Amino acid sequence: MFNLYNIFMLAEAAPAAEDAAASPLGSGSWMTLVMLGIVVVIFYMFIYRPQKKQEKEVSAMRSGLEVGDEITTTGGIIGKIIAIKEETVMIETGNDKTKIRLLRSAIKNVDVKAADAE
Repeated sequence: MFNLYNIFMLAEAAPAAEDAAASPLGSGSWMTLVMLGIVVVIFYMFIYRPQKKQEKEVSAMRSGLEVGDEITTTGGIIGKIIAIKEETVMIETGNDKTKIRLLRSAIKNVDVKAADAE
């Protein structure tokens, strides 16, 4: 990208010497604005938009939790949901049926949906 900027600046440098007094802002200022605009568009397309899309998917996954879903937490705990409240989820893990209460935000992904397990 920096090379593209250099090419544009070199292409404009030759005519700029002839009419440098005619332009009060300088000949390269509009190219700088164009390049800044391109950087903003690239930032939006490759960073901001995918992040928002991923946040929507995670939010939809957490709001769609059901009793019986097998989940993995951000800490690596794997368990089966046995109860759901507003912001917390009770899971059952291990052979001894240990119960753990978690926040919904601690759920990383759903491994097996309850409908698929039956």
